[in-house]
Amino acid sequence: MSSFDVAIVGGGIIGGSIAFQLAAEKLRVVILDRQQPGQEASRAAAGMLSPGPDSQEALPLVPLGIESLRLFPRFISEVEEVSGLSSGFVQEGTLQIFFGPDAESECDKMAHEYRDLGLGFENIPLDEARRLEKFLSPGAHAAALIPDEATVDPRLLTIAVLEAALRRGVEIRRDCAVTEVVRNGDRSNGVVAGGERIAAEFVVVAAGAYSGGIDWLAHYAPTHPVRGQMLALRPAYLKSSKVLRSEGGYLVPRSDGRIVAGSTLEDAGFNPQVTPSGIRKIIDAALNLIPELANAQILETWAGLRPGTPDNLPILGPTDIEGLLIATGHYRNGILLAPVTAKLLKQWILSEKVTMDTEAFSPSRFSARKLHTPAAKGASVIPGFR
Repeated sequence: MSSFDVAIVGGGIIGGSIAFQLAAEKLRVVILDRQQPGQEASRAAAGMLSPGPDSQEALPLVPLGIESLRLFPRFISEVEEVSGLSSGFVQEGTLQIFFGPDAESECDKMAHEYRDLGLGFENIPLDEARRLEKFLSPGAHAAALIPDEATVDPRLLTIAVLEAALRRGVEIRRDCAVTEVVRNGDRSNGVVAGGERIAAEFVVVAAGAYSGGIDWLAHYAPTHPVRGQMLALRPAYLKSSKVLRSEGGYLVPRSDGRIVAGSTLEDAGFNPQVTPSGIRKIIDAALNLIPELANAQILETWAGLRPGTPDNLPILGPTDIEGLLIATGHYRNGILLAPVTAKLLKQWILSEKVTMDTEAFSPSRFSARKLHTPAAKGASVIPGFR
């Protein structure tokens, strides 16, 4: 029987980041993934690092997002130094674009909301927006610059994080699905994965949308899949440097000239299928921002299964089972929240002082609630699908 200090269930950006952080503290860590690590929601994301709320229910996430964005430059530096790989991190800000007769009032309202939350937001004239993005739609009616936002390439970052964790001594097991979380009364002392009993002082569940389907964990991690479709474009001649975002969708440039466009929000179960209706809505939103993309080459389409929760907030922290911790349900913000999640898990596991208020994300919040999966019929374009 193998024995570790920490067994992490799930090898995406969250599990990998936690392992990377814990390995720096000389803990013996194993990552257990049901397939090849990094191939689920982490690979599918757009990579926007945006702590601003995209709905009222997301307001509790803002302090967590702000702290994680603050941690990102150092996190990236450490990951790239240890792994020797690039993450595609760029901090160029975001252009928020508004359309329609109420555009200016909507822009002013968002400015007020962002500033009240301590987030940078600069109303700018349309000619300044077109200087920053000369192919911006002539139909735009108002614009703002959100200067502190950044992007990464999630695929590059996830690969780099996992490689960095390996180089720090983390053991990574692929095709090793966890089928049982072993407990002795009110104490968790390991898992069964790939048919093998693995002993661990701490078990961290970071299996994204699949977390709630593992053994008896739905009580603590009631996750469900939320499909998001995406596509990548290669324009023939235009090149963007900033994220463009509107109520309808977003465009995220990559350093190699690609532009990632998204996204949908769909209740489709564990079905990562790309659909014509979903892709059409993304294309319509993209062309509304930059009409010149009508002639771009479509390089790739894909879909990912984001881990939703009943209240659309992450599930973070210890449970009433000693040694069992949850780090899942990041929904549309898994990439953004990776550094702060890793920091918090380290603090809990090492019994350090937790530096943030995490009550809103506690696994215990579901114990007295009737759990349900919200239904979302059809596909809609969601600008915050990150």
